[in-house]
Order: sequence, then structure tokens, then C-alpha cells
Amino acid sequence: MALQTSPFPNGCVAGLHAVGWAFILPCFWFLDRLIAVCKSTTLEKKQRLEQECYLQPLKVFFGSITFFILFLATAPLAFLGFLLWAPLQACRRPFSYHREPTSSPEKETHRGFELVGKASFGFASANLCLLPDSLARFNNLGHTQHRAAAIGQRIVQGVCRPHIRIFVDSPSSCGTLSPSSSILPVNSSSYGATDRQGQPPVSHHSDSAEGHVSIPKSNSRVVCVPCDDTEDPLSDQPSPLLNSNQNSNQQGRMGHRSAPRALLSQGLRQQDDVPWEVSSLFPANVDILCLEEVFDKRAAQKLTQTLRPMYGHILYDIGVYACQPPCKCSSFKFFNSGLFLASRFPVLEAQYHCFPNSRGEDALAAKGLLSAKVLIGQNPKQKKVVGYFNCTHLHAPEGEGEIRCEQLNMVTKWIGDFQAANRQPDEDIVFDVLCGDFNFDNCSPDDSLEQSHCLFEEYKDPCRAGPGKEKPWVIGTLLEQPTLYEDDINTPENLQRTLEREELRKQYISPPVPAEGRPLVYPETGQPWIGRRIDYILYRENSISKHCRTEIEEVTFITQLAGLTDHIPVGLRLNVIMDSDCVDE
Repeated sequence: MALQTSPFPNGCVAGLHAVGWAFILPCFWFLDRLIAVCKSTTLEKKQRLEQECYLQPLKVFFGSITFFILFLATAPLAFLGFLLWAPLQACRRPFSYHREPTSSPEKETHRGFELVGKASFGFASANLCLLPDSLARFNNLGHTQHRAAAIGQRIVQGVCRPHIRIFVDSPSSCGTLSPSSSILPVNSSSYGATDRQGQPPVSHHSDSAEGHVSIPKSNSRVVCVPCDDTEDPLSDQPSPLLNSNQNSNQQGRMGHRSAPRALLSQGLRQQDDVPWEVSSLFPANVDILCLEEVFDKRAAQKLTQTLRPMYGHILYDIGVYACQPPCKCSSFKFFNSGLFLASRFPVLEAQYHCFPNSRGEDALAAKGLLSAKVLIGQNPKQKKVVGYFNCTHLHAPEGEGEIRCEQLNMVTKWIGDFQAANRQPDEDIVFDVLCGDFNFDNCSPDDSLEQSHCLFEEYKDPCRAGPGKEKPWVIGTLLEQPTLYEDDINTPENLQRTLEREELRKQYISPPVPAEGRPLVYPETGQPWIGRRIDYILYRENSISKHCRTEIEEVTFITQLAGLTDHIPVGLRLNVIMDSDCVDE
């Protein structure tokens, strides 16, 4: 059954809901501004010092009085709106669905399996902290609506950039290396801190508030790097697929060769058989994008408007509100789950579950799990090819690992139930991915309980060497909030350089959390300093079709959202190869 675009069963209910929210919105906005005017980010404080502006106390005094009076004046209307709005949540479906009209359904599917029985799929996950402006400021991030528009534009600029491939033919290196942003055309833009990010030419409509971006047609550029070599060139290898980010590192299949020293700053490194890189741009051709903490409805709409030319299928405003039936949610929900899913592929089925065991301030939001089944295309035998994608955001407060472990148990069960209910015998399953903000890392003694959860026996983490131990090349993804606007990390290029230097990045990545009552010894002798990696992209192989096998093409730590969020987005690209016997049948 096709997904419905509206979360409400009919237009009448949707209209009543809109009226109720219209009554609530003015009071909500004045309260938001009342708190925001009293809370400044470190960037705003720095700008006031540089401009020698001493009027802030007057602004706070008169602004708070004005917004407080307006808040009181609109409160009775908001109460009436609440009486209309709250009961309607019982019949609301837990997400809104945007589907971009397309002239041809074939444009939404992946032709790889139908042609040659193999394909490449890109995934990315990012926590954006798009709370109401007043609450975001407690994370040292303000101007939620402007950030949402800027984030959407940057994501589009990354995933839609010209497809450049560097082929290297040398005795010490073979492979396809992804370029750095330095070889792309430069288009300066700014938000907050000075932004000198290298970007591809993307034309913006004048109405920047709506976040519209015109998408250039994708193209490929091949850069050949000649050098003396007596071995066969890569051109003798099978040609890679179209519709994929072709910075695949062939080294794992070519004798573990490493990239030439001159190109290390422009492409992938390989260690522990995992190609990885720190990139100042989102990977090209990300197929499915998962965003967390998109709590603000207007911010979600801005992201949808900006991303819809690239992603024809978007699930947003995911979660429940108000009071829910017992055993579904533990308390009144003021905010949705914050999850946001954008997919190139059609969404066949989707299901959301709310965690019933949230506690404290986390219980105000409907955090949970979203599971989706997407249509990839057809295999050589004309059978449907599908994939499963799951995203979640776990309990946040430190020292409450038992709650997160219970939520991981729920995630495992809900994913299994969803796949069992929607699996069809005439389908090939080519990927099963789980991603999101897990709010625990693999290096903190305080998170030892979650690190040993059985989830990691089912799903593979490319960055994980074992419980409590990261692979040496891994980089933490949680930034120290007070330092977000420091010169070393306030632009994508600066953050990229900082993350690549261990001594420098330890000043800006959040350190591990010690166990209560025990001193922290980190890192161990001879081990690198990594920091807290709480953003994950995992994949599972035992649930996909038996004649398919998965290879990691690339793990990416993305710095393109520097200055716009306190997390470092992560990316994963998987190669899925169908057995030749199945292709030839």
C-alpha cells in the first residue's frame, strides 16, 4: 500500500489541526524569543566585543519585558488551540511524507543489478541540533531557521557536486581516489563564522529563506595521474557502476596497496582493510540521508524544500505528540522524534516506534526508531531488489546506560518484526542498514554496558575493533560545544585539517566519560586519541539475500557542516555484489 503524504486520515482533520496549531504558534514563538533574547552564543558574544557594542543589557531588559507581555497576551488563545490540537494527535500518523513527482519511475531506481548484478549505495547520518532557537542556544547554536537553510544548501552542494575520479597507476598505488575540495570551483558563502568553503557552482534562487537550490545535472570527470609502472593499469578491471560515488578504493582487492603520498590529502586512506577519509564535502551521490534532532517543524520544511530536487522521497515530522495510549510512550510529548529521512529510492513501507522508557528532559521528545523499506530496482531475473534502512536517536543523559540498553533491545526487536512483516519471497534484499545518534561511544568507561550489547553481533560497525576499542584511524564525532566557533574548526577546511592532526583535534573533540568513582586513563599507551564517536552507521549481512555479498567502499567523516552543528556527520558507502551464477541465470 502506498504511503500517504498527509499524516491525517482526511482533509477535515488536517484543517482542524492546522487551526489549532495556528492558535498555539504565536504564544510558542514569543516564549521562544523570550528565552533566546537572554541566551547568547559564544559567536554572538565575540561579535559584540569586536564591534564594541555595549547595548546588550538594554536589549535583554526591554526585549524580555516585551516578549513576556506578548506571551501572556497570546496565552489564552494558545490554550484554546491546545484543546483543539491535542486530541487530534490520537489519529495522526507518525510522519509526514513528501514525494516529488517524477516524469519516469525508472529515474528513481538503481539500474546496476538489472545490468551487471552489482551496485554501490551511499548513506550518511548527521545530528543537526535543529531545536527551537531558544533551546538550541543551550548547545551554543542559534538561528535555527537560518541554519536549516544553510545546512540544506551545503548538503545539496556536496551530494550533487561534479563527479571527479582520479585513477592512479603506479607500483605503489592503484585505485580510484576521491578529490579534495581544492580542485573544485570555489563559491564563497557565509553563515555565522567566516566560511571559505570550496563549493561547486550551484545557483541559488533569490528567496534564500525557502532554501531553494537548483540542481546541476550530474557529470563525471576523470583525472588520470600517469607515472612509471610495470603493472597492468586499472582500466583492465571491470568498469564501475554508474549512479554511485566512484571513489572506491580498490586496494583491498589489489593487494592492499596504499595511496601515493602526494595524493593522501586528496583521497582515501586505507587501514584495517577499510578505506576512509576526512572530507570537507558530503560524499557525492548519497542515496539515503538520515538526520537527527530536526525537532523544529519550520526547519524540517526548509530542509524538505531544499533537498526535494535531489531526494524524491522524504519522511519528516516523525514521531508522536501529546498523550499517547499506554505502553507506547511514557509521558506527554512536546517534540517529535527529530528524525528526518531523505531517499532517492521510493519508500515502499515505513514504520515508527516510540521508546516508552525515556526519562527526564529526554521524555519530552518522542525519540524512537524509524524503519523503512525502499525499492532499489530489479535484478537480472526481473525480481524486485529492495533494501532496509533504519534510523534512531537514543537516550542522551550520561550515566544512564541501562535505559540505552533497553532501547537497543527494542531496536533489535522492532527491526526484526518490521522485516518479518514486510519481507516478500520474490524479492532480493541487498542492504540492511542502521544509523543514528546512539549517544554512547566505544571508548568511554561509563558506556561499557552499551559497548557490549548484542546488537553489535548482528550489525557490523566498520569503525569498531571490539567492545571498548576503536580502530586506530577512527575520529570522534561529538564536538566540544564551547569551541564551535574557534578558528581551527569554524570552516569545513579548517575542521578537516584539525581532525587529521591528533594533537590538535583532542582540543575540540569531546573526551571519553570516566566511570563513576574511577580515574580516567585515556588513551592507553601506544594508542591514538580518538574521542567520543556517538554517530553510527552499521550494516548487517545475515539478513540480506544469500547470493549477495557486501564490501565496504568508503567510510567518511564529513566536515561540511562546520559551524552549523555540534556533531561531525558520517558517511558509509557499500558495494553489493550478486553472485555471478545468479547473474548468468
